[in-house]
Amino acid sequence: MNVIPNIGSTVRKSVDFIERISSNSDICHGKPCIKGTRIPVYLIVSLIAYGEDIPSIIQNYPSITHDDITASMKYAAQLCKYEAYAI
Repeated sequence: MNVIPNIGSTVRKSVDFIERISSNSDICHGKPCIKGTRIPVYLIVSLIAYGEDIPSIIQNYPSITHDDITASMKYAAQLCKYEAYAI
């Protein structure tokens, strides 16, 4: 599901994660996942945040690629632009 319609090519390059991230209410309670898997984006972002390296993540989750991990990080970065929480 493309949630950002009618995007110009300049902006589109910065949101290319849309091709690799999906959300389906029947999979992982609708949490964004790497497309074609049940691996939630938050898991990948958390692994990176706690120091796991990309080759190790790919070894542990062989159904994902380096590009999927990059897309997860871009997705998280995009969310940070629009979400604000008290810390």
